[in-house]
Amino acid sequence: MHVRQQQIVLPMPHRSYCKWQDCTFFTRKEILRLHGRYHELAPHLVPMDYTNDPDCKLPLALIVNMPELKENPFRNRIVESFSEDGMGNLSFNEFVDMFSVLSETASRELKAIYAFKIYDFNVDNYLCKEDLEKTLNRLTKEELTPEEVELVCQKSIEEADLDGDNKLSFADFENMITRAPDFLSTFHIRI
Repeated sequence: MHVRQQQIVLPMPHRSYCKWQDCTFFTRKEILRLHGRYHELAPHLVPMDYTNDPDCKLPLALIVNMPELKENPFRNRIVESFSEDGMGNLSFNEFVDMFSVLSETASRELKAIYAFKIYDFNVDNYLCKEDLEKTLNRLTKEELTPEEVELVCQKSIEEADLDGDNKLSFADFENMITRAPDFLSTFHIRI
């Protein structure tokens, strides 16, 4: 017997191509809570009623100062990675996508895709030595010497670079994080 899922009517933007609960790792209640958080960031910009389907985007500066992101050294890169305009301005859909991917219930594969995107500072679809240096400096709050950073990055490339091109492709990166058991537990934020 096939049970038909009841469509949810939310007082927020809707996705015509799927139901919110089918497209995220959230329940209806969590989606409503996310909308409340989005609205709180800029009540003068974000309507509670989306009858006229406004095209509202919140600027990067508002989002990166949320308590959930404020202390994260990658906060700007995280928001930019979910922003269609690449500048960090987020629509509600993008805001929900960001929290969904960074939720504790998102899959390792999905988290890996976005982690790679976040760490790819020069946006060339590879993690080069410079990307790894920026990543490591942010992770360690720049407490390592330049020589230590250089050594760690070089060793990481040597160990993970499967095709020998001196940079990490997504496949290299994905293989590397499969050996990092704490990746899933550290790559998330709570709402």
